[in-house]
Amino acid sequence: MVVGGFGIVVIALVVLVILVLFAGIKTVPQGYRYTVQRFGRYIRTLEPGLNLIVPFVETIGARMNVMEQVLAVPTQEVITKDNASVAADAVAFFQVLNAAQAAYQITNLESAILNLTKTNIRSVMGSMDLDELLSNRDAINERLLRVVDDAVEPWGIKVTRVEIKDIQPPKDLVDAMARQMKAEREKRAQVLEAEGLRNAQILRAEGAKQAAVLQAEGQREAAFRNAEARERLAEAEAKATRVVSEAIAEGNVQAINYFIAQKYTEALTAIGAAGNSKIVLMPMEASSILGSLGGIGAIAREVFGDNSDTPQASRPRSGQTRSTPAVNPLTPREE
Repeated sequence: MVVGGFGIVVIALVVLVILVLFAGIKTVPQGYRYTVQRFGRYIRTLEPGLNLIVPFVETIGARMNVMEQVLAVPTQEVITKDNASVAADAVAFFQVLNAAQAAYQITNLESAILNLTKTNIRSVMGSMDLDELLSNRDAINERLLRVVDDAVEPWGIKVTRVEIKDIQPPKDLVDAMARQMKAEREKRAQVLEAEGLRNAQILRAEGAKQAAVLQAEGQREAAFRNAEARERLAEAEAKATRVVSEAIAEGNVQAINYFIAQKYTEALTAIGAAGNSKIVLMPMEASSILGSLGGIGAIAREVFGDNSDTPQASRPRSGQTRSTPAVNPLTPREE
């Protein structure tokens, strides 16, 4: 089959249309934005998905990544406010918010952000002392983030985080800091030990004070009870004496005999109970004591008078004599 000239033209037109369609259809992946230029001038931004442009008139300018990106800041030397030299590195996170501004407002975006971050790290860390620098990383990160984010805002960039990774002081400075930390810890340990000893002494003193107070209260209670017991004993003795006196007044001679015999027996008991007593000197024989008791009873009858109702004590008859054995008043008697 021979194709004429008209058929060749039709085929050429079809191929040209297909090529034009392929040139005008643009697919933008998720996370990217494409800028469109017409004769070299920016006109619009293509969103993710299928897009159409005018072939041979409009072209793709910049393919911008709008996902959050990480930028490593290399180690650099920083001089602190107190003239200490430290090495510090960091990491920055940024995101393109406006693809057109990021593409046409700055050349070499990542290099610009990197140099801007390094410069601000030296500025922020150089305005702080070494101790403040090592203990306030959160404050350093916050200041760096605020300064760098304000600087890149005209570029359509948002800096989300700036983090200091490591701060390395010189070795001799690290050794000095270690000795200082050790001295501080030993000082705190001594202070805590002294406070512990002081608290222990205070507790022991309070315990001794409470023990003395309780002992004094116990002694006071014991003295009070002893006094009460002596008072009751004195009352009992006074009552017994009063009863005996009343009995003697009524002419009961046996009462005074019982009273004197009781006291004599108690005295002998006390003498015999002594631990160092080996020999007891008796003043008289027991029979003499009984005779003395009878004599005392006779004296009491003469003083208070005879009572007809009270039985008379047996008196010796005139014809009878009472033999009393001779008694040595200091006759020793072994216990």
